[in-house]
Amino acid sequence: MPPVAETYSLGVPVEVSKIDEELKKLWQESESAATRASLVNLAVYSEDAGSLSKNTQLMANITENHACRAIVIEADCDAKENHVEAWISAHCHVSGVGSKQVCSEQISFLLKGGCTDLLPSIVFSHLDSDLPFYLWWQREFREPMDPQLWAWVDRVIYDSQGWEDFRAQMSLLESAEQEANQRIVLCDLNWTRLDSFRFALAQFFDHPASHHNFAKINKLRIDFAPGFRSTAVLFAGWLAAQLSWQSDKTNVPNKFSFASSSGGKIEVELRERLGQPIGEVAMQTSDIEFLVTHAECGDLLEVSRGKPGGKRTPQLMPAEKNDPVSLMSEELMRGGPHHVYLHAVERVRDLL
Repeated sequence: MPPVAETYSLGVPVEVSKIDEELKKLWQESESAATRASLVNLAVYSEDAGSLSKNTQLMANITENHACRAIVIEADCDAKENHVEAWISAHCHVSGVGSKQVCSEQISFLLKGGCTDLLPSIVFSHLDSDLPFYLWWQREFREPMDPQLWAWVDRVIYDSQGWEDFRAQMSLLESAEQEANQRIVLCDLNWTRLDSFRFALAQFFDHPASHHNFAKINKLRIDFAPGFRSTAVLFAGWLAAQLSWQSDKTNVPNKFSFASSSGGKIEVELRERLGQPIGEVAMQTSDIEFLVTHAECGDLLEVSRGKPGGKRTPQLMPAEKNDPVSLMSEELMRGGPHHVYLHAVERVRDLL
């Protein structure tokens, strides 16, 4: 059976030139006990010290439901000498139809020195056949954006929540996308983080009889946790894109407004509160409030509508989880371009 990757073990150390040879031996030795499975190539790149162990643990959990060839890379770009170390391992899980294990292989690399020069060759030479290539980038993007790398990427996964300059980062990504002839799908985990709140608010308007309220909306309040302002702004951008609101200029970071297509004004207030990334969303017309808030138990949302300040009976809906494994699992289940996300970004680009 292949050596199963643990948080404290990266598997078997190998020479870079012999990785494919050693992988073949790995599976030949375990043919009767395990089956290799792979639907995508999933590479994760980090420059944080110790990230190999952390990301190996994440891959062990992600591959339980998403078989892939995992390529885990830790880069030390400040090292004075160029050096590469490599390991091979497997994440094995018992299948639901028997005792035979289904395994996803992992190739781990520690890069020291010229990271930008080494990365494309390291990745390209170890992709699994013609499977899609997903790149999970765990740091801010920086120039130069190597066109050789991005031309191969099908989906780039990132988390804009920690970006210091959203517009500069999006500009770099869009440049890479153009270099790849619009081939790359941009996948923001900060957007995935909003799924449950977006679904919960949208369900108020499932029935056409409620659509008249769209033109009456005049206030929007979003409560966000420290460090998650961009998440709240993306939520406002989603509403603006879906309802054809146009952003008005503002000099107040957490208070701004949109203009509706009919000329009405929508006042937006962002409030920083301890708790979940998005703790509560309240959308109002002159006589009704649509409210989505985290339940006290933490893993459910309470949704309700009624007169502002009036008594109401909430319903419960699932809440989104905010851990990396859950966010990545949600993203890996999706397909196609993220047009709604891109439209949302366009509406609030200057507010982020």
